[in-house]
Amino acid sequence: MLNDVQQQWCDEHPWDFSGLRAMFLNCTLKKTPEMSHTEGLIRISREIMERVGVSSELIRPVDHDIAAGVYPDMTEHGWDRDEWPALYERVRRADILVLTTPIWLGEKSSVATKVVERLYAQSGDLNDAGQYATYGKVGGCLITGDEDGAKHCAMNLLYSLQHLGYTVPPQADAGWVGEAGPGPSYRDPGSGGPENDFTNRNTTFMTWNLLHLARMLKEAGGIPAHGNQRSAWEAGCRFDAPDPEYR
Repeated sequence: MLNDVQQQWCDEHPWDFSGLRAMFLNCTLKKTPEMSHTEGLIRISREIMERVGVSSELIRPVDHDIAAGVYPDMTEHGWDRDEWPALYERVRRADILVLTTPIWLGEKSSVATKVVERLYAQSGDLNDAGQYATYGKVGGCLITGDEDGAKHCAMNLLYSLQHLGYTVPPQADAGWVGEAGPGPSYRDPGSGGPENDFTNRNTTFMTWNLLHLARMLKEAGGIPAHGNQRSAWEAGCRFDAPDPEYR
């Protein structure tokens, strides 16, 4: 799966990534076990992470009965069933979140849109420091398709992740698209996708940048809790004025 350079970097790195967790959400429209082209890129990133001691999990949201909406539990808003609350418990434990999607009509998949909306539904969750619960976690994205739109999809997903509180490192996206119009997808025979040097390089850079930043944030105890505590703001603290309770 990994080329010589990717394997060498895994073998020779001097850092301790143990204790980090990564979550890959494959927003394919295909249910398991149908082949997902997006999963081809996920495998590269995931293998690098696991070789350096990071535990990882891969979920296809389409396999789950996730309601549409922007509340944490949509069964409280008219839906009979919603598996998102249980799924979110697994997502929130991850230090690294990688959103991945195919391209349809130049956009991320409908499943990816739903996932972002449900992540947004958790905006009220806070960590022990009174910050948004995603502070101190890092995010990236992977895109595949046989049509244009990879950069557009990446811009949308990375903006969404940082808006939700994730920290986005440099070069936090990678993708592969074939020729414009109908043609082979990433994992199809003769596509050239798995051998594409540009895609392999960017996927590798994204993965290592996620690892480095996640480790740095973990060692630092996350983002400093000053000037960004929602709990303090709602309690009336204003960070430009002295307040003995929130020094």
